[in-house]
Amino acid sequence: MNKLIIGNKNYSSWSLRPWILMKEVGIPFEEVRIPLFQAGYKREILKHSPSGKVPALCNGSLTVWDSLAICEYVGELYPEKSCWPHDMAARAMARSVSHEMHSGFFEIRNSLPMNCRKQTEMDKISLELQSEIDRVCEIWRSCRHLFQQRPVPRQQPFPSKHPSRHERR
Repeated sequence: MNKLIIGNKNYSSWSLRPWILMKEVGIPFEEVRIPLFQAGYKREILKHSPSGKVPALCNGSLTVWDSLAICEYVGELYPEKSCWPHDMAARAMARSVSHEMHSGFFEIRNSLPMNCRKQTEMDKISLELQSEIDRVCEIWRSCRHLFQQRPVPRQQPFPSKHPSRHERR
C-alpha cells in the first residue's frame, strides 16, 4: 500500500502536488500528515523521508521523496491512470511546465508564500513579481488553449501598478 507523508495542506504546496494527483486519478494511498513547525516535526519526517522534507511516498521498502519525483513514480507505477499525456509532444510540454513550476518562480514563493487561510493584499507589486505572475498566467493560457482547443481570454489575475510583460513589448 502506498503511504504518502505530507505536511499541512494549508501551507505545503509541495505536499499537495502528489496528494492532488493521486486523489484525482484514484491511486490508493494512506495519508500520513505531519503538522509542520511543531515540536519534533523534523524528527517525525526523518522517520519516513531521508531528505527530512515532505512529501515522501513509501511503497513497500521503497521511499520516493520530492513532489515531482513522486508524481513521475506513480505515473510509471500506475500507467493505466494516465498521470501524464500519452502523446509524446503533449507529455514533453506537461513535463516542461511541471519542471518550470517546480524549480522556478522564486519571487512568487518569497512574496506570496502558500497560506490558503490568508488573503494577501499588496500595495505594490515589483516588476520581478509581476513578470513571474504573467509567466504563470501565460503557462495556463497556452496549455488550456493547446489542450482544450478553445480560446482562453487574457485576464490579469492581480491588479498591478506596473505594466504587464505583454504591455511592455
